[in-house]
Amino acid sequence: MRKILLAILLLLTLSSTMAKVPIVAPTLSESTGIAPAYFGPNALPIPDMLDGRVQGALRVELAADGYFGYQKDQTADLFAKINIPLWTDRVNLSVWMPIMEWYRMTPERQRICRLQDQEVISGHEAGDVYVSADIQLLKARKYTPDIAFRAALKTASGGSFDKARYFDNPGYWFDLAVGKSMYIGQGVTAIENEHSVVELRLAGSLGFLCWQTDNGRQNDALQYGVQLFAKVKYVSLRATWGGYMGWEKDGDRPMSVKLQLSGHAKGFEPFVTYQYGIKDYPFHQLRVGLAYNFDILQYKKPKAHEQK
Repeated sequence: MRKILLAILLLLTLSSTMAKVPIVAPTLSESTGIAPAYFGPNALPIPDMLDGRVQGALRVELAADGYFGYQKDQTADLFAKINIPLWTDRVNLSVWMPIMEWYRMTPERQRICRLQDQEVISGHEAGDVYVSADIQLLKARKYTPDIAFRAALKTASGGSFDKARYFDNPGYWFDLAVGKSMYIGQGVTAIENEHSVVELRLAGSLGFLCWQTDNGRQNDALQYGVQLFAKVKYVSLRATWGGYMGWEKDGDRPMSVKLQLSGHAKGFEPFVTYQYGIKDYPFHQLRVGLAYNFDILQYKKPKAHEQK
């Protein structure tokens, strides 16, 4: 536990030192415009919520994204994520980022982003790195749910602030997720049965998210999400509604719905995700990817004769 607390403290320390934007005297009566509605889709997307569980295996994920903006912003990127269990299935370290994005912004979109009128802007840019510590506080029992806590850091590694692609400043969030599954199989309902036919799960999440703006203050937001999950043997479907609400009330209250269809076979997990921005996230997202799960902790589990 001491190592976990030190890791969280290190994340918070880094978040306060990695800003690269100039700091000026704050003007509290004016919004900063440093908000997801006025930047690219990878500037500060709505975080994928936990469902009350953390990854108990080493998981590597690669994906390709296409974003089709409502105001003719077009973005494509390559995305990577890794979940690393820290000597136990109750704690993992997660690291993810858009490795590289390619974008095209029309003059119409530039005006909405409060840029000076130019011809079509296009280019490419590496994205921000995200790091989180995911901790399983409670595992589900017959009448109790799974509960997971996450502390996450957004770095300031992304660039092209002058083209409204990335905020170029740090952020962080804390959230708590609660989830409960019902397993049904062969006429038997179980807490967790590997032979079950169907898993149905309901999860909810609440948290606090903030990011530094460019005038000496930060934007604080309430983060929320609700998720429904269903799995039938080799196929699963996950539906999520969520977002966050910043205090400036100017493009900083993104909300979206997301659907993810996944396959499951011998550790492989191909998936397709579609996200629809409802508010302050003016993008459709289509993601196609492949994940693989390595059960590296199985070698540390005691054998049956050693448990006696």
